[in-house]
Amino acid sequence: MPGRWLQSLRARFEPAPIADPLWRRALLACALARRLDSERQQQLRRLSALFLARKRFHALAGAVLDDYWRLLIAMQACLPALQQGASSLRGWHEVLIYPGEFKVRRSHHDDRLGVTTDGEDTHVSDAWERGPLVLSLADVQLDLEQPWDGYNVVLHEMAHKLDMLDGPPDGVPPLVEIPRRRWIEQFQLAYARLVAMPADCCDSPIDHYATESIAEYFAVVSEMHYSRPSLLREAEPAIADLLQAYYGPSPAQDN
Repeated sequence: MPGRWLQSLRARFEPAPIADPLWRRALLACALARRLDSERQQQLRRLSALFLARKRFHALAGAVLDDYWRLLIAMQACLPALQQGASSLRGWHEVLIYPGEFKVRRSHHDDRLGVTTDGEDTHVSDAWERGPLVLSLADVQLDLEQPWDGYNVVLHEMAHKLDMLDGPPDGVPPLVEIPRRRWIEQFQLAYARLVAMPADCCDSPIDHYATESIAEYFAVVSEMHYSRPSLLREAEPAIADLLQAYYGPSPAQDN
């Protein structure tokens, strides 16, 4: 009787395992996961099962989702959690999937003029504090087809999710072993260097979109950690070191 009770309790809290054929199929399609060592692949598989059990997927505007695509999204979303652990996936519950670009309505308050204006921005991904992860399925597919180009919308938005675990995004996620002062100093210096470059300057491989804010800088270089780490290290070695300490080693190789 106690054994049956324990089995029932475990079933309530442990997610259903991912079937072997589905896992192998998704692994073939996701180079970032395929290049992990076997131990980290198994850890990713467990985290992905947990993600699928705890997050609700919603296909919007005609997007079509099946178990295969849900798993591919979950795998990429869980890559940043390999070092941080399952608790880094807390605080939100939904994944919204559009077939392509989508529009987000925003309000902007100008403190100088005291005026608030409303408008719509076009996005391919978004992440809301304690709200959903929002993705364009077309861009998720493109990132899977071109894994080493320095861009990945799922990883970008998951960096924002990690950043927002302790409040509004500020480019500083919760840190355990990395000194917070060192992180802030190095990121502020690197961010300032990029901001000082003209938008059309080719001297940095870091996308100029990162100059939007220090939070965007963190998300952009997080993408590079996974898909272009050698270029990131050439441009900002201190940032590359911090991200390796935070996320763990990149699965990327020179491409």
